[in-house]
Amino acid sequence: MSTLTLAARDSSTMIRRQLKGLIRYPSMTIQLVITPVILLLVFVYVFGGTLGAGLGGGRDVYVNYVVPGILLMAVATAATGTAVMVATDMNEGIIARFRTMRIWRPAVLTGHVVGAVIQQLLGMAVLIGVALAMGFSPDATALEWLAATGLLTLFVVAITWLSVALGLKSPTPEAASNAPMPLILLPFLGSGFVPTDSMPTVLRWFAEYQPFTPIMETVRGLLLGTPIGNSGYIALAWCVGLAAVSYLWAKNIFDKA
Repeated sequence: MSTLTLAARDSSTMIRRQLKGLIRYPSMTIQLVITPVILLLVFVYVFGGTLGAGLGGGRDVYVNYVVPGILLMAVATAATGTAVMVATDMNEGIIARFRTMRIWRPAVLTGHVVGAVIQQLLGMAVLIGVALAMGFSPDATALEWLAATGLLTLFVVAITWLSVALGLKSPTPEAASNAPMPLILLPFLGSGFVPTDSMPTVLRWFAEYQPFTPIMETVRGLLLGTPIGNSGYIALAWCVGLAAVSYLWAKNIFDKA
């Protein structure tokens, strides 16, 4: 059997393992879907009137503004679940057992990554559906929707590889649950909930140059027609760079474990 055939077979097996795990233990998936929906409801219906007024409208304006930030926050929240699952596998000895078998070594990590990406894309689809019911009104063309979906998928892949690396690095699942927490703050410390020009100078500088802001601005521009400028190129660079560095980091940790 060729290396390519072995890799494809073992990767598909590990992907099925992850998907079956999500089906058998749906509580984490449900939590990761519901939490961003609750945040969307709170920000639109509790704060949306006031924050929307600052944007020159009301809740109907604010729901359009806040959706990209909630989407990225959903990805950051899901990173916690991925890190915990990877750390659990490492601590329960299943990885050591896999290593005694004749399988393609990277297939274990591939299963975690692909399973998490599918889970997160389904969660974002639910979130967008709820947002549309709340008045989210994108005017994007089919091509713009495709571009926004591609960028979000690339972002999900990058964050997932980072969460896999954090899970591998964490000594326990409990430690892994805390490692990705700073990611959840980045939409707040960017343009996710308010424009960066409303922030104090130092915070505005950080907000404009951190990785989440250009991604949110690009998604917002693609779906709602706001100016994108050079945010698209910066967003792609951040996603590709983060994915590459995180993959190499995870691979290095896994090979040495």
